[in-house]
Amino acid sequence: MNDEDYMRRALQLARKGKGYVSPNPMVGALVVKDGRIVGEGYHRRCGSAHAEVNALKKAGPEARGATLYVTLEPCCHHGQTPPCTDFILQNKISRVVVGAIDTNPLVSCRGIDFLRANAIEVKSGVLEKECRELNEIFFHYMETGLPFVTLKYAQTLDGRIATSSGKSQWISCTESLNYVHKLRAEHDAILVGINTVIKDDPELTVRRVRGRNPLRVVVDSKLKISLKAKVLQNPSKVKTLIATTKKPTDTAFKKISATGVIVLSCRATKQGQVNLKDLFKKLAARNISSIMIEGGSRIITSALKENLAQRLVVVIAPKIIGTGTQAVGDLNIRQLNKAKILSVKKIWKSGQDIIIDSRLN
Repeated sequence: MNDEDYMRRALQLARKGKGYVSPNPMVGALVVKDGRIVGEGYHRRCGSAHAEVNALKKAGPEARGATLYVTLEPCCHHGQTPPCTDFILQNKISRVVVGAIDTNPLVSCRGIDFLRANAIEVKSGVLEKECRELNEIFFHYMETGLPFVTLKYAQTLDGRIATSSGKSQWISCTESLNYVHKLRAEHDAILVGINTVIKDDPELTVRRVRGRNPLRVVVDSKLKISLKAKVLQNPSKVKTLIATTKKPTDTAFKKISATGVIVLSCRATKQGQVNLKDLFKKLAARNISSIMIEGGSRIITSALKENLAQRLVVVIAPKIIGTGTQAVGDLNIRQLNKAKILSVKKIWKSGQDIIIDSRLN
């Protein structure tokens, strides 16, 4: 096996942390000595030991003089855990192979420089593209200061997300609903507009698969939400944040805050709506590195118009309903050369539906 083969194994290990490590990156590591893997590890959840530490502990005394493969540059600072670079030194590793440079300003080549300064051979950039793609959320969050945003919606073949009377449950099939719950568990927050809450009264929790519940975010500029809404129940178990343009002195603001729900005052647009970019900045400051927007049409349209989304996941059901609510409204695009360009990553059949997972260029 060569460096690329070992790094592929490290990537497999890293994926095991999906949905549990945020806002940290997914990282996998393995220790190789004399052509044998003597230790493997991955970052299991935020706050727990890093991948390198887990792999080195598994390797034990055999780590001495071995090569450490890790998908992301080892950290060199004190965070929730001690620096991985110190532990690498203690275990007498002779060579470190790194997939991608950590663009966290606290690291950003400092880990590699530290290892080299201590006479450890370092090779970086092995399967770098694959390592960066694995942690696209982390890199976006670190490099822009904004959460990575996924737009997800289910539509009929003729592009409707609801009937003319507003009915939308359920356009997609059971298999697709299961997948959506898996997606929810992989994001830090799930966001909807107030109209979706009023029409559907969703729980916005992870129920169909095992996984953590994301923060529930409702964009409610005028605080029209009912105190009986499902998203306002059990705030101690599943956290909810209401984004509004109202101030803390507002009566409705006080009433909702009294339920234990977070109410966040945001800047308003010229139309008096919550400024999404301001909201996303405030969420990023709360360590929210990823958001999945589930609707409705107004929120989806705003995110696209303001270039705030990075990923688009569309479930297409083999149904036609004619007049109804369209998924995306007016983007003020009048020329085809101004169209939003998508890069399709994957297309697959889910029950009777088709799911398209793409990135916005």
